[in-house]
Amino acid sequence: MRLTDFWERMDEALGSAYSRSWASDFHIPALGGQTVDQALAQGEDTQVVWRAVHQTLDLHPKYR
Repeated sequence: MRLTDFWERMDEALGSAYSRSWASDFHIPALGGQTVDQALAQGEDTQVVWRAVHQTLDLHPKYR
């Protein structure tokens, strides 16, 4: 998944005003306690990060 696609999904799921804030503040256990921003900065695959976000937020299957 391209990074632009990742952020489009984040914006769709959380809203564009909230997605960036959530990505920088919320620590996700499935990412070793890192935030989305930290995981992406360390080179984690966007698909892995998205799956962790999806699971953490218990998003509707349409967001997969």
